[in-house]
Amino acid sequence: MSRYASADPTLGTKLAAVALVIIVAGCASRSRAPVEERSTLPSRAPPVATPAPTTPVSPEPETRPPPTYVVKRGDTLYKIALDNGLDYRELAAWNAIENVNVIREGQSLRLTAPGEPAAASTGVTTTPLRTVPPVTSADARPPTPAAATPLAVPGARNTESYKTQPKALKEPWSEQAMRDVQRSATALPPAPPAPEPAPPPIVARVEPKPEPKSAAAAPDDDGPSWMWPAQGKLITGNAENPNLKGIDIAGKLGQPVVASAAGKVVYAGSGIRGYGKLIIVKHNATWLSAYAHNRDILVKEGQQVAKGQSIAEMGNTDAEQVMLHFEIRRHGTPVDPLKYLPPA
Repeated sequence: MSRYASADPTLGTKLAAVALVIIVAGCASRSRAPVEERSTLPSRAPPVATPAPTTPVSPEPETRPPPTYVVKRGDTLYKIALDNGLDYRELAAWNAIENVNVIREGQSLRLTAPGEPAAASTGVTTTPLRTVPPVTSADARPPTPAAATPLAVPGARNTESYKTQPKALKEPWSEQAMRDVQRSATALPPAPPAPEPAPPPIVARVEPKPEPKSAAAAPDDDGPSWMWPAQGKLITGNAENPNLKGIDIAGKLGQPVVASAAGKVVYAGSGIRGYGKLIIVKHNATWLSAYAHNRDILVKEGQQVAKGQSIAEMGNTDAEQVMLHFEIRRHGTPVDPLKYLPPA
């Protein structure tokens, strides 16, 4: 035991208490680590799939029934075919007619081939909507800023952006200075004369040249090139009587009758009342020509004929005089031949 313990027995106890206080104070002075309170992150919802755009269904176009003709009293298959621009043999085949001379009143005849698609009416077609990308054009761009020019600073009167003319020099007044000013004023060059106005330009007027018209210019592009079917005097025409279906050309008995344009003979006979011995030539799907009142027929049905080829001899069958009745038909409808034939 030390001498301090023997001198004061409570000294050791006091020192131990002081040491304990120091240790406790040191522990209390230590700073605790900061506690970070983290908030719970919100849970992300799963991505929702965007439904694909549905294409509107276009309504099916209405199909029209094939054109038909109802037989009237006095009709013949030949006349129906002529009035509709058809070959009577095709018309009979489309309607399963075995005897072309026998049709019934009230009978419905189709005027197109059974295999041909029926004409469809024009319906409203719905188109799916499409997203149009934005169009970027040069006009939509922001204007390019002009080149920056130095601004005039207030008070800086000697800067280049402020001065617009040379600065005048101030000199004391004297007679010599006044003479110098007057002499410099008289030495200035005279102002140049104003330029004379330029004379107005001389404009030459060019008259348009009239284009020559074709002798046999047809109003329809799909029509053939026509020629007169016979020589003779024109006795009746559409211009004189609009109720007529063609023109009548007077001539001599046995005079040649020629094809007005190239085509195929689709009828040769006397089965249409009022036409006598008749020839019908089909030139294309649009145009027919008819030659009536012939004395004799020189071609057969189904025969190809050339423009200007003799097809008949002029006569007076089912007519009061020798003449040729000539028709041009478009889709079976008679038109004025004088608008298609060359000048006589």
